[in-house]
Amino acid sequence: MFDESLLDDPDGLSRADLHGLLRGAAESGARVRTAVRNATEAGIGSLQPDGRPRAVLVAGPGPAAGSTAELLSALADGSCPVALIRPAGVAPAPGALRWTLPGWTGPLDLLLVASPDGTEPGLAVLLEQAYRRGCTVVSVSPAGSPLAEATAQVRGLAVPLTATPYEAAAARGGDAYEGTRAVLPTGPGTLWSLLTPLLALADRLGLFSAPPETLEALADHLDQVAERCGPAIATYSNPAKTLAAEVADTLPLIWSEGELAAAAGRRFATVLAALAGRPALAAELPEALTAHGALLSGAFAAGADPEDFFRDRVEEQEAALHARVVLLREREPDVTSPAPAARELALHRDTPVSELEATEGNSALETAAELLSITDFAAVYLALASTS
Repeated sequence: MFDESLLDDPDGLSRADLHGLLRGAAESGARVRTAVRNATEAGIGSLQPDGRPRAVLVAGPGPAAGSTAELLSALADGSCPVALIRPAGVAPAPGALRWTLPGWTGPLDLLLVASPDGTEPGLAVLLEQAYRRGCTVVSVSPAGSPLAEATAQVRGLAVPLTATPYEAAAARGGDAYEGTRAVLPTGPGTLWSLLTPLLALADRLGLFSAPPETLEALADHLDQVAERCGPAIATYSNPAKTLAAEVADTLPLIWSEGELAAAAGRRFATVLAALAGRPALAAELPEALTAHGALLSGAFAAGADPEDFFRDRVEEQEAALHARVVLLREREPDVTSPAPAARELALHRDTPVSELEATEGNSALETAAELLSITDFAAVYLALASTS
């Protein structure tokens, strides 16, 4: 059940926030600034690369690695292919996962490894593969972690992961080595700790422009979004609380337009499941109209007959879950945009629509930050205001 009244109760939200999710979302800008300093101290700012790599490979545990790869690919805009190396294994736990380089990987390629805790032995094995192939390696993980040490052994560049003071204190209380993070790997803020050093590296490699002043503007923009979406801001003027209230007790169909919006949409679906325990489906327009079209007229449609003879009546206690379209856009739609047709289709099928569009005039990084931050806040509010 979703308690909407809790959204306008900052003290109640604070009591419900056992994992510091709101603080993690609000501190994203500060994480970016600290991560920029860490990257500079690690030597990224002084790199003198010979040119762009042939390809960039990204590996790491959990959904943050996938989001990192998608965002880097969208920002590179075709200047260099960026691919995610997906793990294989029997369980998502250290020691159970294995990563394997593609057969074509060689000295012209770059491997980026991003890990919130740096304890996965499979990533150390991956680094050894890259070393044998002559592939350049850069990792982002906690200082002193096994992954950071493995990176040094293969002559790669290890950038220390940015952690807030309360995370470091929690780590010192019970983990094997100082610096281990004691937070949810899908929690808000973790993505920016992993991504920011790689943005600085991409700038040095010429994949896209992200100089220090751009990253500072990114941090400022994240701070501005946090002010708009903070727990003290009432629901009626808070885009994250509004979105959380709208998608509560629905099946969100997250339709995106643009590569940055697509990455934000897939992450939104991920954090809704991981943090709020809510199912969601993400797809890009215009393919989403075909992929999800049947959901607007089937059992999940808003106008589905609650007295359907064939529905499952066994211990039926809760209302049926109906679809709601969430449109994510990077900019205002033009004449070639599929967004108006998507909106018209949804409304024609009596399906409600929520829309989130980035502020006009933003840079590509700021556009991504705005969509990611608002949807992260929305997932957190939905998680905190939901009761079993």
